[in-house]
Amino acid sequence: MMTDPIADMLTRIRNAALARHDRTDVPASRMKAAVANILKSEGFIADVRETEGDGPKKLTIVLKYGRDRQSAIDGVKRISRPGRRVYVRHDGIPRVRSGLGISILSTSHGIMSDREARRMKIGGELLCEVW
Repeated sequence: MMTDPIADMLTRIRNAALARHDRTDVPASRMKAAVANILKSEGFIADVRETEGDGPKKLTIVLKYGRDRQSAIDGVKRISRPGRRVYVRHDGIPRVRSGLGISILSTSHGIMSDREARRMKIGGELLCEVW
């Protein structure tokens, strides 16, 4: 049993990017799919596919690279963990790398990026930061 599946997904993405892999597979869940779709819409990963096989469903995350195989993701940091939840108001959402990165929040209106949460004036649980 995994105690922090979001941290596991972020670690798999970080490790695959550092090893210059084209894609990585993670066990599927709705929350992981929502986080991956935000990363895709913000331009940090190339694609997300849900694959069904003999066993449990998996998310295949296709990583994005630039020139000289430079990864689009420079860093990932898990903020709120099962042992220490971090909640922020809409005016307390941190700016990651002066706006070059994003924060991902779990709000009452679903999982969204920091820009969208600020625009809608919604706070929530600060899941992670990506830059």
